[in-house]
Amino acid sequence: MSKPEFDIRRDDPSTPDVIELLRDHEAFARRWSFPENMYVLDAGELACDSVCFFAARKRGRLLAVGALRSVADGHVEIKSMHTASGERGRGFGKAMLRHLLAAARERGNHRVSLETGTGEAFLPARTLYLGSGFKVCPPFGDYGISSDSVCMTLDLS
Repeated sequence: MSKPEFDIRRDDPSTPDVIELLRDHEAFARRWSFPENMYVLDAGELACDSVCFFAARKRGRLLAVGALRSVADGHVEIKSMHTASGERGRGFGKAMLRHLLAAARERGNHRVSLETGTGEAFLPARTLYLGSGFKVCPPFGDYGISSDSVCMTLDLS
């Protein structure tokens, strides 16, 4: 069986299909996270200059999204990484993560970090990140210590 053909490129977070997927992302986070650990960015926040927003599409159909947000000089954070529910388990999340890491390197960053949930619903994400070399780290930026949240980082150097 051949891999599905799709591409990942910079995209506009305000397009209707992206907004719909971002709403799904927020609903997922709301369902599985404590309210104080909701760190979802909206389309306007994803469109700001400190964020590079990407979408994976196959024949125009939106499959997954992800973004890089500047944290500090040489350090970016993965934000809003989400795969459409009907497309999970097909490698689109893994492809998006590889793309985000390559984009971070191309932009001269030496560190990539992220925050995700600790609950069972977030196990696939944690497994993906840990399998890609991320290590659990202390909270960074505005994140705090919580039993509902875990921060991870990857040294790109």
